[in-house]
Amino acid sequence: MKNMTVVGLIIAAFLAFSSVFVVTEGQRAIVLLFSKVQKDSQDNAVVYEPGLHLKVPFFSQVRRIDARIQTLDGAPDRFVTSEKKDLIVDSFVKWRVNDFSAYYLRARGDKQYAETLLKQKVNNGLRTNFGSRTIKEIVSGERSELMEEALVQASESAQELGIEVLDVRVKQINLPNEVSNSIFQRMRAERTAVAKEHRSEGQEKAEIIRAEVDRRVTVMLADAERNARAVRGQGDALAAKIYADAYNKDPEFFGFVRSLEAYKNTFTSKGDVMVLSPDSEFFDYMKNKKGE
Repeated sequence: MKNMTVVGLIIAAFLAFSSVFVVTEGQRAIVLLFSKVQKDSQDNAVVYEPGLHLKVPFFSQVRRIDARIQTLDGAPDRFVTSEKKDLIVDSFVKWRVNDFSAYYLRARGDKQYAETLLKQKVNNGLRTNFGSRTIKEIVSGERSELMEEALVQASESAQELGIEVLDVRVKQINLPNEVSNSIFQRMRAERTAVAKEHRSEGQEKAEIIRAEVDRRVTVMLADAERNARAVRGQGDALAAKIYADAYNKDPEFFGFVRSLEAYKNTFTSKGDVMVLSPDSEFFDYMKNKKGE
């Protein structure tokens, strides 16, 4: 009897445990009864809020779905503009589940599968908007309008998945690598040409400056040489005047001094030889015993 009571308690506990389920914060749940979504009297799916709830044991299956705002941030995609130019667009989408029954039936309640379907729908909207605009229009001022239109289109197409699209944002727009490399090469060539032009202009100006400096140096040297010659001429003239004045005061004494200087400069070495006539004027002061 005691064993039967224990077994009954265990079965009751198991049934009680199988009859309840818990929905955590940030989640919603739907219950499948015989593989069909449980609905209310108005034929709407019953969505269970966070908390403790009851279900039919053994025959009911609980599917918990994340009800928080999700971010779909996939790899960048290639889009074509109205000019038939390719662009690499990096975008993201903010979304959440608003129809849990449709979400479970259409997307199988699988977040990854739902994002795959949502990405296709968002890209279709972006492709339409990029295809109707030029690169200049996209970059210059119609980017916000483009995102608004893409949001409207994505919201409409995502309703069948039970998803509410909250925002569609374009983070970055780039050119393909092959186009970017071509543009960079052209920009580099243009900058190189400009740099060469600046260098040639600088060299030309440097030659002009050097020529001007050389001209000034030549003029300054010529002026200095002319001034030096003028000063030397003035000095020579002044010396000649002094000699003349001295000679006029005492010609005999002046001649005597000049002769002594000549003797001194002539007989500086014992090996000096002079060939002169004995009656030459050079020996006038040597011949006069009185030194007159």
